[in-house]
Amino acid sequence: EVQLVESGGGLVQPGGSLRLSCAASRFTFSSYAMSWVRQAPGKGLEWVSTIGSDGSNTRYADSVKGRFTISRNNAKNTLYLQMNSLKPEDTAVYYCAISGTTTRGQGTQVTVSS
Repeated sequence: EVQLVESGGGLVQPGGSLRLSCAASRFTFSSYAMSWVRQAPGKGLEWVSTIGSDGSNTRYADSVKGRFTISRNNAKNTLYLQMNSLKPEDTAVYYCAISGTTTRGQGTQVTVSS
């Protein structure tokens, strides 16, 4: 069974930074594009970013472009999301997911508040 385990969330002040990680196992991580999605309180899932299987192509939602950076280390089977200049509206549970599927982890909470 595929495993995706997110970590790195927490409470941060506006303007701060966090780096999320997603440890992948039980599938060939390097063969799949991966994404980050998020769900804010009382709202639906929102796509945040996607990276190609070899890391060569990245895409971002307009709401995070220029502030967030997605990356991956295929040797470590790990996906990352560097989040800078965080805003209160970035508060959400963040999930890593296999792109184009409904497979995602359990999520990590990010709260941006003073």
